[in-house]
Amino acid sequence: MSKLLRFCKQSLAKGEKRFSVNGPGRKNQTHKQTMNINKTITELGYAFNADGQLRKIDENGQPGDKQFQFTISNDHQECQAHYEVLGTAITQYIYNLLEKEGLYKLPVPKGSTEDNGTFIFVSKDYDKQDVLMVLIHGSGAVRAGQWARSLIINDCIDTGTQIPYIRQAIKRGYGIMVLNCNDNYREDKKIQHSSTAEEHTVYVWDAYITNTKASNIVIVAHSYGGVITVMLAETQKKQFEKRVKAVALTDSVHGFSGAKLSKHLKRISKNWISSTSPLDTPMKTPEFDITRVSAGHPKHEMTSCKCIDSVFTFFEEKLRE
Repeated sequence: MSKLLRFCKQSLAKGEKRFSVNGPGRKNQTHKQTMNINKTITELGYAFNADGQLRKIDENGQPGDKQFQFTISNDHQECQAHYEVLGTAITQYIYNLLEKEGLYKLPVPKGSTEDNGTFIFVSKDYDKQDVLMVLIHGSGAVRAGQWARSLIINDCIDTGTQIPYIRQAIKRGYGIMVLNCNDNYREDKKIQHSSTAEEHTVYVWDAYITNTKASNIVIVAHSYGGVITVMLAETQKKQFEKRVKAVALTDSVHGFSGAKLSKHLKRISKNWISSTSPLDTPMKTPEFDITRVSAGHPKHEMTSCKCIDSVFTFFEEKLRE
């Protein structure tokens, strides 16, 4: 990975107040050691209301009006530790929501357990559908089912998670696969075949996607997920060009990778970038790059939720070609 790309990946991660319970960066745990990192959202005094907004639980035991507050004391480390514990609870909560949507886990690598491996989520009969949608999140603390943890905590579930995409795909009869690219460690040990986002994705393609019946694969990739997609197009070139019919990028940072884009990838892809211009407004695109249009919002983390309808319209158009 180039120094520029590594810097970009780290910068994007910082925007999510990155923490890593299962990965590197766990050495400064003074406050974490005194806090139970396996607490639920409710045990931490929070709950999601009917609109999917995180709120403090009131005296009646229901989600009240008070939003999450990062500052709980004058000790920044204690505040950060509290945020990290909440982040862990959020991750498990979203995993549970994915299962409520009818998705289930597949181990990565095959034969592993959650003690020594990670997992992806798939829909029922995902491997039997003609169309398979693959969701790839960005870098940092986000896990399967999430676009931006900051949005889940400070805005709502619909803007911060992949659930609206999953629901739209289910309505269209697509098979669904949700990657978990950032779950790379158990304690101090790298997860086999998933020690990096790139390794995770290649393994999932070889172990699971290759064997599906899908002749039409569509991909949604946010931020660093665009780098992963470009890598996949190169490493799995023959199968990718035969089976992947559409790629929707949301504020992708693939340009920092320096990778050369194939004609096929450029032809089937579109990148919805952060912009104040109305949704789908054509944006200036270098000749060598993937077509750029406005996501209809100036904030990087909001792009995926704002362009969802345009993404599925794009998919349907490409699938008809």
